[in-house]
Order: sequence, then structure tokens, then C-alpha cells
Amino acid sequence: MNSEHFSLRKKIDLSPNQILVLGFLFTIIIGTFLLHFDGASAGEEPIEWIDALFTATSATCVTGLIVLDTGSDFSLFGQWVILILFQIGGLGIMTFSTMFAFLLGKKISLRQRLIIQESLNQFSIGGLVRLAKYILLFTFFFEGLGTLFLYLNWHQFSSNHSSLFLSFFHAVSAFCNAGFSLFSDSLQAYTSNTGINLIFLILIIFGGIGFLVLVEFFEYPKRKRLSLHSKLVIVTTIILLVLGTVGILLLENQNLDTIQPYSLKGRLLSSFFQSATARTAGFNTIPIGLMSNAALVLLIVLMFIGASPTSTGGGIKTTTFCILFLRMYYTLKGRNNLYIYRRQIADDVVNKAWVILMLSMSWITVMTLFLSYFESVDFIKLFFEIISAFGTVGLSTGITRSLSLPGKIIIILTMFFGRLGPLALALSLMINRQEESIQYPKDRVMVG
Repeated sequence: MNSEHFSLRKKIDLSPNQILVLGFLFTIIIGTFLLHFDGASAGEEPIEWIDALFTATSATCVTGLIVLDTGSDFSLFGQWVILILFQIGGLGIMTFSTMFAFLLGKKISLRQRLIIQESLNQFSIGGLVRLAKYILLFTFFFEGLGTLFLYLNWHQFSSNHSSLFLSFFHAVSAFCNAGFSLFSDSLQAYTSNTGINLIFLILIIFGGIGFLVLVEFFEYPKRKRLSLHSKLVIVTTIILLVLGTVGILLLENQNLDTIQPYSLKGRLLSSFFQSATARTAGFNTIPIGLMSNAALVLLIVLMFIGASPTSTGGGIKTTTFCILFLRMYYTLKGRNNLYIYRRQIADDVVNKAWVILMLSMSWITVMTLFLSYFESVDFIKLFFEIISAFGTVGLSTGITRSLSLPGKIIIILTMFFGRLGPLALALSLMINRQEESIQYPKDRVMVG
């Protein structure tokens, strides 16, 4: 009897990746039912099932793509549900559950540590509980400050929502890089408002830079050093922000529908904001659908790269992009090894980066093919929508609400794929993974 029970447990035992996938699925399902509930709708009719599922997925996956107006189509109850969903999704399912374990005074088991390790993409389980505590500390710190400063700007603002809820909702949404807004036009009313722009930019950038980097910043006065990971994240983030800002400024400078009517300060501010928000935040201060095709392509590149590991954002991540770019550069120079800051990057890390790139491109290609079949819209807008969903960004050229049922399902699946990460989702579907036990002779194949 005992042996049969052990055999049954072994068969149904789930890997950390599978538990993460099921955790996100369970959260989305609960969110869908709550948003379909009559009290979640601002109108007399309940939210349709597909729209409730789309919104719950977008919120849990901190994407921000919407088929209904968050501020007018959902009741206060529905807006709270959306807020809680993107707070859970931004922190991560296991980090959020760890918070309750701390509050209840419970110890974190080894299995829970392994799941947290997978969710935070860490190399070992050492220091994970400490990292989870820091994540909660930084989250409440930035969201609290964001709420305070937004309230100081909006406390006299005339709206259907209380100024405090308005500030809290947007602060959490910005730090979690969710992109949900209670304003129908996102932040287009504040294109030249330096204060509002800076508040959102600080929340977006610190939310997307990764909690591991924030921890090292916090401990830098004591430790006096940064890890190779943090150095790569900081340098890559700065380069992408600068290149994105300059690119948007040059490409949109003569566009009367976007930044051309503003002063030089307004153009720089809006260019910098769109450069930052494209890296998975989803807010916009200019109409994305009126941007030139060249600028949309630039945003697509930024959305595909995304934020950094252990952050609230998506995409293939800044470190993945940096490693692949440098690997290409060193290969062209005829060097076999990859060195960064006098450190050699292990081959398995480079291989993992290539796998992430290939899985991501494969998914995007297939989903773009399907979406192009079902939707009669300009290709650049369809492709932009797919990349936005994959990168959990939330920017749109305006086609989201007009998508057909198959189109909505494709975007839902892409948001889910992008939030969990291509590698984690692929590993969760693989059964009986085994290490190599046999090695064969090496040979060469012509490529290129």
C-alpha cells in the first residue's frame, strides 16, 4: 500500500515550472469569473466571457491590452479586481504567496524555495527568501511613494474616481509595468506635464530594471560592488533608453499627429517616455496609432527586448539581448569565448539565450500568421499587436477592441506565453527530461 501510494505521488508530482504555469492559469480563471460577475460591470449587462478572460489574462500577465475601457466599462469592484490581478502578476504568483507566509509567520519549505527559484530565474535557492522579502519591501516603497506624488498632482482633479484610488491604481500599474489606466486615452492629457511624466518614468524604470539590481543598489554602500548581471542590466537599459529616445525624436519630429506641435522640451519628454514605456510598461502620452511605420518598427524592437530578469516586465530581457549581441560580435571577430567585464560567460548561458530567442521568434511567427489570417488589418498593426502581447507591453495602434473571437484568443495565448517566458513554458510541457548519457563523435556541417 505504501509503495503504491509513493508511486502515485511520484506520478502526479509537478515540477516547479508546471506549478508556476498552473498558478497563473488558476489566477486567470478566478479573475475571469470575478470580472464576469454582474457587479464588475459598470453597465446593466455583465461583461462577456471572452472579454472577461481577455482582461483577466492581460491584467495577470501585466500586459495592459484592453478590449473594454477600464475606467468606464468596469465598476469600482471590477477595477479593484483588475488592480489585484496585475499586482499579483507583477510580483509573481509565488512571491505574492510568500508574502502571506511571512505575515502568518510560516516557514518557507524547500519545495516552495525551488518554485520561487524558477519564478525569479535564479541560479540557486540560497538567499531566495531574503530576496522575496526585498521584493515586497521595494514594491510597497515605490508604489507608496508613487501614490503619494500622484495624489499631490491629482487631489483636486475632477473625476468619477476618488483622487486617492486614481493615484493608487496608476502607481501600482506603473511599477508593475501593467499599463492599465483609468483614463480612456492613457496619459495623452499629460504629454508635456514634466511632473506626471517623471513620476511614471521612475516607477516604470525601477519596476522594469529587476529586483536583483534594486537589492544590489540598496546594499551598495556596504558591499561596494555590483554583480556582472547588474552591470549588464544597467548599461543595456541606459543604451536602449537613449537610442529609443533619439530614434523616436528623429522619426517623429515632423509628424503633426504626434510630437511635432510640442516645444523641444515636450518632444524630448514624449520621446523619452515612449522609449521607456515600450520596454513593457504600456502607457502612452502620444497616439501610438498615428506614429509613422518607421517609429512603430523601432517600438517593436524595444518591445521585443523588453525589461530585465526578476522584474515586473516581459520580453526576451535586456541581458538576453546583450549576450546574443556580444556573442555575434565576438563570433565575427573570430573569438570562441565571450568575455564581459573580465568575466567569461558560460556556454550554457549563451545556449539558453539562443533557445529563448528561437522559441520567441517561432511563437511570434506562428501567431502572426494566424492573426493575419483572421484579421483584415494592415500587417504592421497586426505585428505590432503580437509583439506588444508577447512583450507584455500593452501598447496598441488601436485594433485590440475590434479583434474577432479567434484574434482575441491568439492575443490571450501570446500574453500568457510572454509573461511566463518561452523557456519556462516549454520546460513545463516537457516530461521525463534526461541528462545526456552518450556522446557521439563531433562533425561539421556547412552553414551560412
